[in-house]
Amino acid sequence: MENSVLLVQKKEHICTLILNRPEKRNSLSVEMLVKLAETLDDLSQNDDIRTIIIRGAGEKAFCAGYDIGALNFDETSESSEMTEHSNPFETAMEAIVNYPYPVIAMVNGYAFGGGCDLAASCDIRIAADDVRMGMVPAKLGVVYSLNGLKRFMRVIGSAKAKELFFTARTYHAEYLKQIGLLNYLVPKPELESFTYAMAEEISSNAPLSLKGIKRNINIINQSTDISKPEIDEAGQLVRSAFLSNDFKEGQTSFFEKRKPHFKGD
Repeated sequence: MENSVLLVQKKEHICTLILNRPEKRNSLSVEMLVKLAETLDDLSQNDDIRTIIIRGAGEKAFCAGYDIGALNFDETSESSEMTEHSNPFETAMEAIVNYPYPVIAMVNGYAFGGGCDLAASCDIRIAADDVRMGMVPAKLGVVYSLNGLKRFMRVIGSAKAKELFFTARTYHAEYLKQIGLLNYLVPKPELESFTYAMAEEISSNAPLSLKGIKRNINIINQSTDISKPEIDEAGQLVRSAFLSNDFKEGQTSFFEKRKPHFKGD
């Protein structure tokens, strides 16, 4: 269905998932996140699809991040739900990480916030050489989740993850490749053919090898132990930020296209 927020296209052992909200720069809505998680779960039930490609609809944006207008928290709202492991965003990202076969992000346009995290959740990231990406929670008064930070640290390490999150800068493609967030930079006209050629190469390999290698890498990545009190503390930091005046100011300034004036409360 062309009007769906997530388009699914299958060809042999490759499935392309298209984030389909071009009018919203393919920003992530709850509906899209739920469909993404459900689709990956359905595809994982058999071995037909051995490579997933995720891309954005249109030519400008891969994904502009979580739909800022949908973030509206108070003490009685869904704030606690959105900061737990089972919230729609985390469920979708973990579905990507844990999909039994390789997942490729075809970054065909800019990616910010949750869109950048979505790309980081994939196994391989191939981007057009003119893309820009960044993590902007510090400009919105948001404390990023423990799981999200861990995903970035696994890909680019602690030092570069700190720079990415502390500065909230927009970075150009060359630097993103230099720090390891992107695997390949390709001229935009060649991006699709390059990505599908790699997907075909991957999907022609032994299914048991692909599944076993990905699972073992995930086991290694998840080997760091974090205590229950530390997990609770991290969750409380996220919730407190969502309920703060700074978050309201960050959200307002985003829509008013001005610099935020944070006060630390």
